[in-house]
Amino acid sequence: MRKGVIAAVAVIVLAIGVFFWLRSRGREATDDAQVDGRITQISARVGGPIVKVNVDNNQQVAGGAVLVQIDPRDYEIAVQRARAELADAQANAAAARTGVPIAQIETRAGVTTASGGVEQAQAAVSGAEHEIEVAQANLATAQARQREREAAAVRTAKDVERLRGLVEKDEISKQQFDAAVAAADAARAAADAARAEVTAAQGGIPVAQQRAAQARGAASQARAGLSTAQTAPQQLQVTQARAAAAEARVQQAQAALQQAELNLTYTSVAAPGNGVVSRKAVEPGQVVQAGQPLMAIVDLDRIWITANFKETQLKSMQPGQKAIVEVDALGGREFEGHIDSIAAATGAKFSLLPPENATGNFVKVVQRIPVKIYLEPGQDPNHLLRPGMSVTPTVRVR
Repeated sequence: MRKGVIAAVAVIVLAIGVFFWLRSRGREATDDAQVDGRITQISARVGGPIVKVNVDNNQQVAGGAVLVQIDPRDYEIAVQRARAELADAQANAAAARTGVPIAQIETRAGVTTASGGVEQAQAAVSGAEHEIEVAQANLATAQARQREREAAAVRTAKDVERLRGLVEKDEISKQQFDAAVAAADAARAAADAARAEVTAAQGGIPVAQQRAAQARGAASQARAGLSTAQTAPQQLQVTQARAAAAEARVQQAQAALQQAELNLTYTSVAAPGNGVVSRKAVEPGQVVQAGQPLMAIVDLDRIWITANFKETQLKSMQPGQKAIVEVDALGGREFEGHIDSIAAATGAKFSLLPPENATGNFVKVVQRIPVKIYLEPGQDPNHLLRPGMSVTPTVRVR
């Protein structure tokens, strides 16, 4: 009887052992695992006093909801100032753009006018030089006429002296003598007139030379004016450069306005997505700085399991395999999931001081590699799972 009981117990123990062996066959499990999720740190992007805090710890918030309101008055003034600076820059740019076509017209007109002035001045110089030539020719003609008439006056005077003796001897008539005297007087008058013409011609040459000098001076001034007008294209380039600089200042003012408007929007700190508020560290009246942490948002809609399996358990493990996850906090409640990915390195490699096995004192230690397991959707409608909870995942590797 006693032997039968012992045999029955042995059979039962063996059956139970076989059952658990068969059940564990083709499965890999670890208790070095926990729930993970997206924890977003909310920080201030601009500084200022807090005027309102709309949430508290452990409060559910929707994406886009305003969490914290920073005093916006300084940033509103900055926006107004940036708008005024933009308007001023746009006005200056408009004036600079208007000046460009005016400068182009003035450049073309200035060159044309200066060229015409040079041509007129050259014509005046040519005319003055011709006037000098005419005056010199008139002087030469008057001098020749003077010599001719002086010679005629000398000849007629000698005729009068020769005929004077004859008329006293009554060898010629008184009428002939008077005619000779009259001819001598006419010759002297003609000689005097010729001398006067020479004097007048001599006076005309300095006048013509003075006009020529004035014409040459005017021509020099006209050429200088043309040279100045020909520098107008460079001046036009300067005007165009000023217009381009004014346009650049407009773009700078627009960028400054956009930045000011952006900073104004940053005074309302909004939730990046759905989640639960945690670690709130801000209260109304507190002055915060840019980059200062305010709170954290835990996204409970996107939860996964990080299981640190031993490297000896990964022989047959691959993405897509089914997994069962037991959650300790829920009394061992099981959730279905699947492997999403296997980490590219062991957890020790990402530690602050990774182990160095090249020292000569090597002790082989089985390493653990993180495996990411996604839960199938719809199993946690009440968001009972929280990041950091301990779990025991079991992966079906066969």
